[in-house]
Amino acid sequence: MRHAFANSAYGFARVRCEACGHDFLVAFSCKGRGVCPSCNTRRMVETAAHLSDHIFPKLPVRQWVLSLPKRLRYFLQNDPKALNTALRIFLRVILASLQAHCPSAVALDRKRVQLAACAFIHRFGSSLNRHVHFHICVVDGVFEAVDGDDGDESGKVTFHALAHLSAEAIAQVQNEAKRRIVRAFVKRGLLDSIDGEVMLLARHGGGFSVDASVCIAADDRAGLERLLRYCARPPFAMERLHRKGQDHLLYHCPKPQSGGKQGDLILTPCEFIAKIAALVPPPRMHRHRYFGVLAPNSPLRAAVTAMAPMPVTPPVAPQIAADQEAQTNAKRSPARYLWAKLIARIYEVFPLLCLHCGGQMRLIAFINDGAEIRKILDHIGVESSPPKISQARGPPLWDACDDAEEKDYFDDGAGDDIGQKGPDDDVDQSVNW
Repeated sequence: MRHAFANSAYGFARVRCEACGHDFLVAFSCKGRGVCPSCNTRRMVETAAHLSDHIFPKLPVRQWVLSLPKRLRYFLQNDPKALNTALRIFLRVILASLQAHCPSAVALDRKRVQLAACAFIHRFGSSLNRHVHFHICVVDGVFEAVDGDDGDESGKVTFHALAHLSAEAIAQVQNEAKRRIVRAFVKRGLLDSIDGEVMLLARHGGGFSVDASVCIAADDRAGLERLLRYCARPPFAMERLHRKGQDHLLYHCPKPQSGGKQGDLILTPCEFIAKIAALVPPPRMHRHRYFGVLAPNSPLRAAVTAMAPMPVTPPVAPQIAADQEAQTNAKRSPARYLWAKLIARIYEVFPLLCLHCGGQMRLIAFINDGAEIRKILDHIGVESSPPKISQARGPPLWDACDDAEEKDYFDDGAGDDIGQKGPDDDVDQSVNW
């Protein structure tokens, strides 16, 4: 019997081959937010599959990336209203640029045209640092609502394709977004008017950067799914994390630091945990958001999403996938995919094919009773109790305390380990921004 070690003490599912009787266990997902590599990967793949199968129409899609100066990132990190303001300003600038470069939509009223966009808010950089920026996947064109005979919107849309987007047009979007975002921050009192003028006159964009060089063709659905996985990726990658010695970890950073130096990070386990904890997304906030005709309350959403292609069938054993899909609830949301189909989309290997005989395997049971879990795990030789969480330790000991004389000097007579004593009065060490 094969088994999965992670989280097995909290329950698992049992998969069995009907032909030869071979079976294995699949641990439940921990559903962690921003920390668990397994849950992050599933969420990434599931989001990309849903968007490419059911949301984005079969039209060209362009990725717009906006980075802001470090002085504004603090407000984006801690003020949701400031973040929403910057994101909406950038989307309005993109819409104006798309309409200006669509020959058939230039003369249309600005209120009648809309874009189709899905925005991903990234709060991390490639070196485990806090870096709030936006990745927005936008259909390369604008949509116009078609009125019925009675003058009401009939739910139909007309798409106006983008002719060409030059580097000058992208630079114009960057300058306009910079001007309007700085003006909005000054109006909200987050920036001084003089500082705003200095930021607008700064060279090389003043910390603002817009990139729109990545465009996926309409018939390249596999490329679109790869792009969406990149936009929905987790804050760190396990393949970049390596052990360095006994007490340190090495995290490989693909981008070099300033001066061309290698950007690899050497951290202690506590330092690595502190960096990861700072990148956990805020609670009760969406990872990605829909805008324009893809917005949840848009009357044109159904007409646009109906232009999406049919869902992709797993490349291996499609009949088994269909049988497994039929066993699920008919009311299941299309955004929820079976774990077996997600694995098949990534690795092109269907996990419910028996490794011994090649027969079909099925989920036969879900074990969540504590007594049964311990009985099964003890039988196969797997730890049946969840890992214990150690108590929080005190500050690290001084190196000088190892000497006997220093120990006698600092010993308080209680016989406990010697540690650094805290200050007598509480001191507020927080930074006042």
